Formats: sequence, C-alpha cells, structure tokens
Amino acid sequence: MLPASLDEAVAALAASPAAVPVAGGTDLMGAVNAGLLRPMALIGLGRINELRGWQYQDGAAQLGAGLTHARMGRPDFAALMPALAEAARSAGPPQVRNAGTLGGNIVTADPAGDTLPVLAALEATVTLVGPEGAREVPVSHLLTGLDPMRGGELLGYVRVPLLHAPQVFLKATGRTGPSRATASVALVLDPARRAVRCAVGAVAPVPLRPLEAEQWVSGCIDWDGERAIDPAAAAAFGEYVASACVPEPPGGDGGEVAGGAGAAAVRLRRTVSVLARRALGRALK
Repeated sequence: MLPASLDEAVAALAASPAAVPVAGGTDLMGAVNAGLLRPMALIGLGRINELRGWQYQDGAAQLGAGLTHARMGRPDFAALMPALAEAARSAGPPQVRNAGTLGGNIVTADPAGDTLPVLAALEATVTLVGPEGAREVPVSHLLTGLDPMRGGELLGYVRVPLLHAPQVFLKATGRTGPSRATASVALVLDPARRAVRCAVGAVAPVPLRPLEAEQWVSGCIDWDGERAIDPAAAAAFGEYVASACVPEPPGGDGGEVAGGAGAAAVRLRRTVSVLARRALGRALK
C-alpha cells in the first residue's frame, strides 16, 4: 500500500492492522533479509510529502517523521540544530543516511540509535496520529514505554525546541568510519534556565539522563561571564555522568575486575566519562 497522505496511511493501517509501516526500510528490510520478519503487508510512507520536510512553529522546529538523515545533515538544518545534524551525519554510510529516517530511528528504538540521545537532551516531543486523532508525547516517554504507541497509530512529526545555544553530539565506535556507537553523549546548554542537559546513548536500552550530574555542573558554570568552568569540575562531571549511567563493575573501577565483562564495563565507564567531559568543554567554547 502506498498512501499519499498521513490520513490515508492511518486509514490503510486501520483496514489492515497486521501491515507494517515502512519509510527508509534500513532496519526493517535488514530484518526481512535475515529471515527475522515476514510482514503480511507493507504500508509505504515514502510518498507522503508532508512527512519529508520541516518548518518553524512557535519557537520550535516541526520535523516530519520521514525526514532523512542526509537532509538533517545539511547546513541550513545544522545551523539551528547542530547536535541533531551531527548525529544524523554519523548514522552510517551514505546509502543508509539517504534512506534512513528520523521517525524510523525513533520507532525502531535501537539502543545505539544516534538521534535518540540528542532528542532526549533537547526534550523533544512526537506527534502520534491514529484513528482517534493526534496526540503529543515526550520522546523520552515513548522510548521508555511510559506512554507507548497505541494500536493503529503512526509517528507523524517530531517537535524540537530551538534553544539557539551550543549543542554537541559525540560518539565512540569500535572502528574508524561510520559505524554503530558503543557509547554516545548529547549535551546542550540552556542559558535561559542556566542549565545543562545531557543524555547518554548506546549503554542502555534507552537514552539515560544523568539529572543529578546536570544539576551539579550547572551550578559550576559562570553563566554571567564567559561561561567558563574549572577543568577539575569538567573532569568530575564526566565521572559523575559515567557513574550514573554505567553500573560499577565487579571489583570496583580502580581495582581488580572479575572477568572480561568487568573489564568491558570499566572501559565503557571511561569512554562515557571522556565523551561527557569533551562534550561539555566543546559546548562551553
């Protein structure tokens, strides 16, 4: 089925509840090719133009769920949402970025999805459209299952507040070039609230917000001056974030660690600590 509008897509899903919506198909077709999924029908969303663009709306950007990673990586988009643009640029090789969509990244909810920690740090919301109309849900609530998608609903739009302030996305991978994140950190400054917002991706099933670390480091920044911070405080912030998001391995961070899993946990903690410290430093510069 190839609906031409969001309303037609909702109607098609209502008429065929077993059908699977597909946009870029970078995850879904991989599962099909691997024999993990055999959908009875597909609802192609690629012809719905209203889902493929973005626009300003009351101090925020409304992004269509069909917006591709390649489009989000372009300069005009990056000027307003630099962290989301950077995450989109690192989402994979060109063929993946040209096809993969923002909505697909959210609905698939892969723990290593690059845009997810950015959306969490920006406190974005999504518009879900179904037979009973549209409703707005925080991205974090959708990802954690606090307010999941209901039967017959499609993800229509993503609403991202425009902070007009420094934003950074960094990720670590197991190899050079575009590849799956082993850990990622999104960090944004919110000068109006004198706050730092941070989210860590790929280390848990959903992005994690180290709220206590955010509150602590917000009090260490000279908001009235040059937004400077003592290097020791920045390093402590990195450790704070890592300890909040990665469980302490057996034997502790500094002593003997039992087994390979413990050593991997130590490396992951150090990686998250470095990413958080560097993200804060870049944002403040």
